[in-house]
Parts: sequence; C-alpha cells; structure tokens
Amino acid sequence: MSIILILFGSSGEVSWRRRCCSDFSRTGLDCSVSTVACIGYNRIEICPKILANLSGALALLQLSFSSVLEDRFDFKSSRKKRGIYSVKILWTIRFSAIFSAVAIVLLLSPSFQSSPPAHAIRSSHLESYLRLPPPTELSPLQSAGSRFAFRSASTFTNAGECGNGVAGKTSACDPSLAHVAITLDVEYLRGSIAAVHSILQHTSCPENVFFHFLVSETSLATLVRSTFPKLKFKVYYFDPEIVRGLISSSVRQALEQPLNYARNYIADLLEPCVRRVIYLDSDLVVVDDIFKLWSISLSSRTIGAPEYCHANFTKYFTDRFWSDKQLSRTFAGRRPCYFNTGVMVIDLARWRRVGYTRRIEQWMEIQKGDRIYELGSLPPFLLVFAGHVAPIELRWNQHGLGGDNVRGSCRDLHPGPVSLLHWSGSGKPWLRLDSRWPCPLDSIWAPYDLHEHSH
Repeated sequence: MSIILILFGSSGEVSWRRRCCSDFSRTGLDCSVSTVACIGYNRIEICPKILANLSGALALLQLSFSSVLEDRFDFKSSRKKRGIYSVKILWTIRFSAIFSAVAIVLLLSPSFQSSPPAHAIRSSHLESYLRLPPPTELSPLQSAGSRFAFRSASTFTNAGECGNGVAGKTSACDPSLAHVAITLDVEYLRGSIAAVHSILQHTSCPENVFFHFLVSETSLATLVRSTFPKLKFKVYYFDPEIVRGLISSSVRQALEQPLNYARNYIADLLEPCVRRVIYLDSDLVVVDDIFKLWSISLSSRTIGAPEYCHANFTKYFTDRFWSDKQLSRTFAGRRPCYFNTGVMVIDLARWRRVGYTRRIEQWMEIQKGDRIYELGSLPPFLLVFAGHVAPIELRWNQHGLGGDNVRGSCRDLHPGPVSLLHWSGSGKPWLRLDSRWPCPLDSIWAPYDLHEHSH
C-alpha cells in the first residue's frame, strides 16, 4: 500500500523528507520518498513501503502534523504572538490539506475496494494528478493465473434433432460442425469465456460447435479446458511480429494490440478444410441459436455482417483520404455502408482464392505513410469489403453497448429484436460490474460470467 503525505511549503522540504524516513526507520520499514505531483501549493509525496493498513496511515498523518507544529509553531517562544491571525489562516488551510490526505488514503486503500476500479470506464480527476508506480510486471500466463479463476461450466448436450455428436476427439474438418473463431488474451479473457458460455447455453446443438481460438499465449488453452471440459476447440498461435510493423496509432490504445489484427489472417491460420467461419469479438454474448447465424446465405459475397447504412460513412476516414481522388475512388461503383467487424460470417474458401489478406495489408501500408484513418483494424475491412457485404439482420449485432472509444458511457439497445449484444467501445461489462458502476444492460452479460469471484 502507498501512503500519501502532504508536505507544506518549500523551505522545510528537505527536513520533512529526512523526518519521514527517520520516523519510519524505527519500524524497520523502507521509506523511499519521491515527488509524483503537485496539487495547488501542496506537494504530494509517496513512501511506497510504509504501512499495510489504514490505522497506520492515520498514525502517519498524526505524526506528520505534530512535527509541523513543532517546526512551525514554537509554543515556548514569543514568536507565536506575532502574526497570529495569519497563522490561524495558514493552519486552517493546512488542516484542510490534512483532511484531503485522509480522503485520498481512503480512496486508494485496497481495504475499501472489493476489486480494482475500472479506470477505463469511470476515470477520476485524481488520475490526472497522481501516477502511482506500476505493479511488478508478470508474463501473460502468470497474469492470467493470478487475476483469473473460472468456475467449470455445466456440460451442454445436443437436443434430439441434433444427434449425439461425435464421441471422443473431433476433427475440425467434420462437415457437421459449425465453426466459431474468437481471440483469447489476458485482458479480454473474461469476456471470451462469457461469449463461449452464452453460445453453448442458447444453441440446441452445442456439441456440434467447434471453437477456433486465436492466441498469442498458447498456455491459455489449459484454462479454457478446465472451464469447458467437453468443449470442441483448437488453439492457433498468432505471432504478433507478423503485423506489428503494420499497426498505426489509434484513438484508443486497446485498438492497437496485434491480436486485434488476427482476423486479417484467419483464412491462413485455420485448416484449409474449414471453408466457413463465424468470427466474434470477445466483448459480446449470444442470446439466440448460433446455428441461425451459421446457416445464413452469403450468395457470392465473401463476408456477411449487419450493415448500418444510416451511419455517416465519411467519418471513418480522414480528410486526407477523401481529398485524394485516387484513394477515394476506391468506393466508386459501390454503395459502401459501415459494418462492425466484431460479428462476421466469412467464406474462407473464397477469401483464400481471392487473396484478401494481402489486400488488407496493402491498405495498412498506405496508412503508415498517409494517415487515411484513425480506428485501428476496422477501416481496412471497410476499404476492401464495404459495398460488397452480404447483409445480415441487425439483431445479430446490437453493438455500441460499451459507449464511445473515450468515455465508455452507457447506451441503450437499438430498436428491434436482439440475438447478440455487443459491448463495442471502451466500456466493458466486467470492468463496470467490478467497479460497482455498471450500466443497466451490463446485467444481461453478468449471468454468463464464469469468473470465480463474480458471485
């Protein structure tokens, strides 16, 4: 736990640093004082390894206050009579600062938080003033092990019309299977597990669904197996270096993660015998039978997705793009509409035949030099496919429930029926629920959460 001291003025700064460390050296604890911010006229200091509970923090404040009285207000000297009114005013201000320090300690103390606050969802003004030292870095697997423990899901079996499924180990090439691809990473693992759980709960043929997990940390497969013992799945390693040199900065750092671009290479990663797949983001739940989405006809199109033709399509690209006649001519002869790449049905056989992966990469290379868009992995898909998408009912992607890409504010459902709820945007339901600041629709996500400490 970090304790925050409010050190007053500047003339006594050195002595205060010395006193802080001197007082705490008596307890055998390390006191390394370093300035992290200034608020008004008060300097905020941090002693990282001082106390382990709130009572100790309050004792520290009492000690610091007593020292201030001794240094600045000599009760045995006639100096206390001079400037008495200014001294009273000064100490009124300093009393306020001490109570502010107590409030900060209460806010930051782990004892008063059931779980870490969702900084990306409910940012505090305090964050702009304080930057606490980062935690000790762990490997992705170590982080997953320490942060996540999931309950084992119930075993889901096929309904009568589906048959009994294939006993034992099932090949991904089995033609009776529906294929679903989802990424797995530490930050979104809780969302991915909930997405899989929702699919199994709502399909009549759960044993006929094969999951393809795209990962940059293969050991996460062990966690999936312990959570879904009977699940048919395979893990595919995606090397971040393949795409790292093509990624440009985005409006949100999460959109710059290499695994976000694994969908560009899905036709290369999956077995050639897998000719069709449903690609899903990790921040959604399915509340309808996934086989309804699987059976949708794509006609001659390579991908199918819900389209939003009422959206302002021009905003997804910069003025630099639209002012360049050669670049903007890309959409000539087609009626492009925005679609969200978090829910797509993909004809992998056609994708491989045409070579769409390379086309997407070419647009990413142009972006590195000309800055033609701001939104991560989405715009290259729009450039290649917008206007050539097989339309799917909007019910299959009620997106935007995570708010915008900055504030993550609460949003309502779009009018109409719902088969899939998608928390695209910066706000994620598991973070908002843990922070005790959930949005109303986050309660729909909660029943699919298998996180050990969520109930």
